[in-house]
Amino acid sequence: MDLFKLQKKAVKAVKRSAKIFKKGAINIIEKGDAANIVTNADISIQHFLEKELKRIFPKAEFLGEEESSKIVTGEYLWVIDPIDGTTNFSRDIPHCLISVALLHKGQPVLGICFAPHLKQLFTAIAGSGAFCNGKRIKTSNKPFSNALLCTSFTPYRKDLARICADIVLEAYPLCNDTRRFGSCALEICNVAMGKCDMYFELNVFPWDCAAAVLILTEAGGCVSGYNGESLTFDKKNIVIGANNRENLEKLNSIILNHIKKPIDFEEL
Repeated sequence: MDLFKLQKKAVKAVKRSAKIFKKGAINIIEKGDAANIVTNADISIQHFLEKELKRIFPKAEFLGEEESSKIVTGEYLWVIDPIDGTTNFSRDIPHCLISVALLHKGQPVLGICFAPHLKQLFTAIAGSGAFCNGKRIKTSNKPFSNALLCTSFTPYRKDLARICADIVLEAYPLCNDTRRFGSCALEICNVAMGKCDMYFELNVFPWDCAAAVLILTEAGGCVSGYNGESLTFDKKNIVIGANNRENLEKLNSIILNHIKKPIDFEEL
């Protein structure tokens, strides 16, 4: 399989799906509470991408945020978030994107993150570097003391917000500042391109991060799960990312001060 040819076709499909961003009124449906919503655009984009990606790579299965089977067993798997940052999208805040990853035997080998309003197309193929709008990107070389930390306060698990806040309060005096963009994938991509330098979040779905994690590692960054464990993409995770190994380990040590054992997130 030629991943470069496949990426070219997948990018075309993603760009075509982005036209749905600009179509008509947005209908919003709550998925449990006001913090977890879906729009008609999310559903339309996912349906479009599943159809197009099935056409260009028939042997792959699908895992998507909206209206998708959560049981996947194939060697190849497309992981799709039709709009990462749906709340931003619904309020006309530009920090939202379409995320598509291809996993082979459970690990991402191709990643695409497209933010139409920001005109940013991030791409990566395993072993071949990371790019934004066709230009190679690299993480920064900033130390922890001058790093910008991206994070979230677990909007879908607000019972965990205090833990997140305590982690931030310990890290904040030691780093430059914190940022919150409202899109997991976009925050990780910002670390990949050196605009920010570290990231952590609890209760992260595979479709939120699979493509962006590959983009970050191909840009020279580091990622892990809890206590340095390798990330898997068949469950929700703690995701920790940084521009370099030293900052990743320091951030992980702060997290371990507040999370003494792995959190048992519910199944997908």
